[in-house]
Amino acid sequence: MSTPNTSNSMRTPLGRVRALGASHSGTGDFWRQRLTAVAMTLLIVPMVVVVLMLMGRNQAGAAQILGSVPIALILLLFIVASTWHMKIGMQVVIEDYVHNEKLKLAAIMANNFFSIAVALASIYAILKLSSGV
Repeated sequence: MSTPNTSNSMRTPLGRVRALGASHSGTGDFWRQRLTAVAMTLLIVPMVVVVLMLMGRNQAGAAQILGSVPIALILLLFIVASTWHMKIGMQVVIEDYVHNEKLKLAAIMANNFFSIAVALASIYAILKLSSGV
């Protein structure tokens, strides 16, 4: 078996050993984003059903529907999948297009905090509705 021609490679020896690409994360983000996309695709039909159930309801009726455990579980799964997908997608955009390292770090940190805040606020609201408090 022949070894790859390393004279034409633009990768460093350490990069070849670790088998990582230019972003130093391999294909992990790619597969995580595809996983969350599949999860959201599977959850979109139940989400549409929930929205259709809410049409024409007053606040008490909507709270009753959203307070049921199966509906709360569907909403929680959708929130987790969509905020994780959003975080990964925005991080890839930041890594690709922000070239100043300090600005890139600040933007990635802001993206992480924003994603977590959106997820926690949404999860809190769903849990509060489902507990009836």
